[in-house]
Amino acid sequence: MARLTRAEQRAQTRADLLTAARARFLEVGYTAASLEDIADRAGYSKGAVYSNFVDKPNLCREVLAALHDDKIGQLTELATAPGDLQDRIDRIAEWVERTVGDVGWTMLELEFVTVSRNDPHLRAMVVDLRNAAQRTVVDMLRALLRGDAPDDAIADAEADLYELGDTADLLLSAGIGLGIQRAVDPTLSAEPVIASMRSTLTMLAAGVL
Repeated sequence: MARLTRAEQRAQTRADLLTAARARFLEVGYTAASLEDIADRAGYSKGAVYSNFVDKPNLCREVLAALHDDKIGQLTELATAPGDLQDRIDRIAEWVERTVGDVGWTMLELEFVTVSRNDPHLRAMVVDLRNAAQRTVVDMLRALLRGDAPDDAIADAEADLYELGDTADLLLSAGIGLGIQRAVDPTLSAEPVIASMRSTLTMLAAGVL
């Protein structure tokens, strides 16, 4: 087997540390997870964490960004899957019911926001994560509409992206609020939020199709 180059070794170390950090953060939360434990689980020294991620907040930011990419990537797959618009909305609604309120993910997000209260640097990280998520949801909405809309209608929507941005903000706010409540009380019904989401997506599509 060929030996890894230095760049490949560094990439592998980074990937291993991210995998261990993700598992540990989701298991015990941000505060309780130590860099020593994460490094040990990945099979590296604590120094490897610092050389790859600088510090614990940056490591957690990377984990949360990857979680956002995974979760919203799932939504994008559903939004572009075969079927008509209502079929795709139904699949997204099922995802919301199944996913929103996941305790490990939701509580990690909430804890990271909480510890950022008196730290401008951490608050900036939280804002960057939220803005990135909003942009990705806009892309998901664009993909959802593209499945049924004629090209000229999509071009008009592309020229009026504030509408998709507003819709993304609405969906994110509803999802975050529902997620926190369901993480605390898993018996809470997601149906009111799902019904509102269905109406919002259907009305948005009606303005394009």
